[in-house]
Formats: sequence, C-alpha cells, structure tokens
Amino acid sequence: MLKLEPNMGKKDRLIRIIAGVVIVGLGLKFKSWLGLIGLVLIATAVLRWCPAYLPLKMDTREEEEKETPSSS
Repeated sequence: MLKLEPNMGKKDRLIRIIAGVVIVGLGLKFKSWLGLIGLVLIATAVLRWCPAYLPLKMDTREEEEKETPSSS
C-alpha cells in the first residue's frame, strides 16, 4: 500500500499553490482544459505529498519539518 508521508516543504507548497492558482486562472480565462494542471499543483500542495518525488526519492522539507509530526 502506498504511504502518503509528506515529502514537500513549505516553500515548495507555497510555489505550487501560487502557480496552481495562476494556471487555473489562465485556464478559465482562455477556456482551456489545461487549467486543470493547476488543480493538480494545488492538490499536491494541500496533501503535502508529490507522487513524482517518490521514484526520485526527493524530499523538500527542512530538517525541522521532518522532526515534527504532521498536524493535518
């Protein structure tokens, strides 16, 4: 079973949320389904977990974030 342990730091999450909102906005403005990509960025930021990081064994959390238990 796939474990959804957070692998995304605060900076990464903030960048994804901003980019996601911009992409969704552009998708709505231009009436393009590509705006859905923004929803993926927002969802991964909210979940604090990116599936693309798994095969790369990436973790963008700071050391302090790794030590504290997740509260959400």
